[in-house]
Amino acid sequence: MHTRDLFNLTGKTALVTGGSRGLGKEIAIALGEVGAKVAITARREPGLSDTRRELEGMGIECLPVLADVSEVQDVRRAVQETLDRWGRIDILVNNAGVVWALPPEDMPLDRWDYVMNINARGTFICCQEVGKEMIKRKTGNIINISSSLGLSAVDPKSGQFIAYQASKAAVVIMAKQLAVEWAVHNIRVNVIAPSFLATRLTNIRIEKSGENMLRWIPMARIGRADEIRGPAVFLASEASSYMTGQVIVLDGGTTVW
Repeated sequence: MHTRDLFNLTGKTALVTGGSRGLGKEIAIALGEVGAKVAITARREPGLSDTRRELEGMGIECLPVLADVSEVQDVRRAVQETLDRWGRIDILVNNAGVVWALPPEDMPLDRWDYVMNINARGTFICCQEVGKEMIKRKTGNIINISSSLGLSAVDPKSGQFIAYQASKAAVVIMAKQLAVEWAVHNIRVNVIAPSFLATRLTNIRIEKSGENMLRWIPMARIGRADEIRGPAVFLASEASSYMTGQVIVLDGGTTVW
């Protein structure tokens, strides 16, 4: 196989949760540009429709599905609609996520549950439901989107994200355990852990705390949202065929301290 072909996803089908905006949209574009058909989920219809039109305008075949990943029936419906459309799911990207920023001592438990239900529970539900189909086919590729904040503590001056950090740490260990248990089925499970890349969701926090964030980033800049595209394609493709249970950290060097 030519090296260039290692990154080719022609004929593959991907399901990207939270794919209507931010990092999920960047990942959906990246996978589509190298040949994959892409199903995207979101909890709100307008964003889904807009992103579908944008992807189709780029020549990417796209299926939008309205779904809340923390609800089992929503996930099952998204999986079934993807299977009905294309007959297979080769790649699952668990990107859907939320954040709630408060000091630990002030975090309401209902907000803790809200973050954990979408980020951790939702990721597990998607892994479980798509994993069943991948096990049947004896092949599959899962990418969990964690965060560098789920790997190490963060300066409180940059933000206080205890629930988000706990949920994203759960996403990492989940991937490692699934990688061990599902390797026998030829299913690979890996993680991308970005820091606060510049998206609509993070820009408010960057504007508020960006100067302090930069103190901890050896590369001395905030990452661009589109910088997640390369790692996503790498992990989704044959370029990473002997890689499972691993974490790619995309943080400008922050976690090397």
